[in-house]
Amino acid sequence: INLSQPAMSAAVARLRDYFRDDLFTMSGRERILTPRAEALAPAVREALLHIQGSIMSWDPFNPAQSDRRFKIILSDFVTLVFFEKVVERVAREAPAVSFELLPIDDSPDELLRRGDIDFLILPDLFMSSAHSRVALFDETLVCVGCATNKQLPRQLTFERYMSMRHVSVKFGRLLKPSIEEWFLLEHGLKRRVEVSVQGFSMIPPMVSGTDRIATMPLRLVRHFEKTFPLQIVELPLPLPAFTETLQ
Repeated sequence: INLSQPAMSAAVARLRDYFRDDLFTMSGRERILTPRAEALAPAVREALLHIQGSIMSWDPFNPAQSDRRFKIILSDFVTLVFFEKVVERVAREAPAVSFELLPIDDSPDELLRRGDIDFLILPDLFMSSAHSRVALFDETLVCVGCATNKQLPRQLTFERYMSMRHVSVKFGRLLKPSIEEWFLLEHGLKRRVEVSVQGFSMIPPMVSGTDRIATMPLRLVRHFEKTFPLQIVELPLPLPAFTETLQ
């Protein structure tokens, strides 16, 4: 922050005097915030973000000249079927711009609020109402299995779907459910999950050559049809299309 050690010490001393609190203490080699400092942190962070936003608003974004690095939380599904095209276009029109693509976090809206990430891409039903959003594209969930899976009928009933062996996706350290799992949990239903994975892109190899089935976004199934023998069946759940949105 362009301050010498004496200047930094003097600034900390003034803050301690103003707030009549140590603000932080040493625990071994680690600095620990005091309760007073913890209470001040959200307001200070909001003020700094407001100042940063005010400064940036005076500096028009010029893609061709920008060297910004954007931090974005998104799923592997969105990375493969949507963001791949974004990166291609950016390489042509903003060659110095770079990206840090991060996996889905347990509290992505909090990271966005704190300014730790620049953008968040998620289905609209999982988005916080605290931030504005822009719709990117609509998507449909389908049931998928190996092309050799003789247990998967072309007309899949709900009862058959629930009784078959599933591969499911869980997100983050808290293992948050996917859309169809969230729907089933909301209705007090539990299917037979044999394998849980951390991303949609791990599903095709987990159903390939087996009698397992999974629920995936249609665009992603089409993407993997080039490399895995997959068959698509209509999902027997009353789930409407969902919208991937940007915050």
